[in-house]
Amino acid sequence: MLAWTQLSKRTPSTCELCEVLSLGIRLHLAGLSLSNTVKELEKFGVQRSRKAVHDWVQKADLQPASNASPDQIAVDETVIRIDGQQYWLYAAINPASNRFLHVRLFPTTTTALTERFLQELREKHDVEDAVFLVDHAQHLKTALQRVGLRFQTVRHGNRNAVERVFREIKRRTSSFSNSFSHVEPTTAESWLQAFAVWWNSLN
Repeated sequence: MLAWTQLSKRTPSTCELCEVLSLGIRLHLAGLSLSNTVKELEKFGVQRSRKAVHDWVQKADLQPASNASPDQIAVDETVIRIDGQQYWLYAAINPASNRFLHVRLFPTTTTALTERFLQELREKHDVEDAVFLVDHAQHLKTALQRVGLRFQTVRHGNRNAVERVFREIKRRTSSFSNSFSHVEPTTAESWLQAFAVWWNSLN
């Protein structure tokens, strides 16, 4: 998994290319369409196709950093549409920093998948002493109980962190008609994880 700093840690012969790659990824994740990202890169004398920029995001395999020890974690899910099909974006946010801790995309929302998400979160971060902030969704509560993690049911306050992030994701995906067209779910998930890294870099 590559972080922004890792993109430039290459041999001298490829350092300039890595800087361009990093810039292209940042511009696209910051909100530019693939076409507008290509136009911006042309200002630096770089000729690349929209597919090339898209592939950069995929190949970078960016994911939120690990080893956080948050006191609270806001967890929720929201709908993302891929070629007209409904998928569920799960996200865990540290409300103290407003940063993503973990992001996954699932074809449905069930207690078993929620447990899987929580287990992955547990493997990446120290969450044993954290209090999870959830809404009234029963599958979230049931999954947390089954894996032995503490939670509180809240609708406002620190849990608003995850709502703010989801609003931004909705705004960004609405520029694609709230749908990732002609892509596999894994491709959409990679983009969303890369978006999470970009978002975290701002906070």
